[in-house]
Amino acid sequence: MVMPAEAPHRTTTRFAAVLLDMDGTLVDSDAAVERSWRTWARRWGADPAAVLAVMPGHPAEATVRRVRPDLDEALVAAATRDHLEHEYVDLADVVAAPGAHELVAHLEETLTPWAVVTSADTRLARARLGAAGLEFPVLVPRDMVTRGKPDPEGYLRAADFLGVDIADCLVVEDSAVGVAAGRAAGAVVAGLRGQPADLAVATLHDIPALLAQEVPA
Repeated sequence: MVMPAEAPHRTTTRFAAVLLDMDGTLVDSDAAVERSWRTWARRWGADPAAVLAVMPGHPAEATVRRVRPDLDEALVAAATRDHLEHEYVDLADVVAAPGAHELVAHLEETLTPWAVVTSADTRLARARLGAAGLEFPVLVPRDMVTRGKPDPEGYLRAADFLGVDIADCLVVEDSAVGVAAGRAAGAVVAGLRGQPADLAVATLHDIPALLAQEVPA
């Protein structure tokens, strides 16, 4: 008796797209970020240590509001502009994060859709990515969304731009705020720098292996 051949086991890649945070993830801008916030804190009468403790992952305006809750709307806007104007020009030692160029090359070679989702505004994001020598296909900066991280809007917008389901995306983040945004969006989140997330990665060098994983179709 001849048994029918078993149907081949189909598999598909685990993730349809990769959504990357910028500062601390794709770009190493730590020194420039700290310098700019310390300078701002001195000018605006804030405790530098308190500023540095709350600013990771947050848009500049959110940080200003948290450390100077006494400012009215006009002064919040002025303080935010003051900080950003300093960041736009301080690009010394802004470089690509370890594994960033290799990851981008891998994504391009494998035709994997990807985007940068950042709490920086368009001008700052383009300046830092340019300083790091990184080109990008899709950028979702803070000024393109109504609400910044930890709100999921930026990641949802990026998935929409790429034409993929957010549930099929891998988000890569280095801050608690960013991880919260990715999870709230419904994506799987990889955490850098020991950040608790769905998946742990040491550097961006680890991402291609995650993308190569297959699951039953």
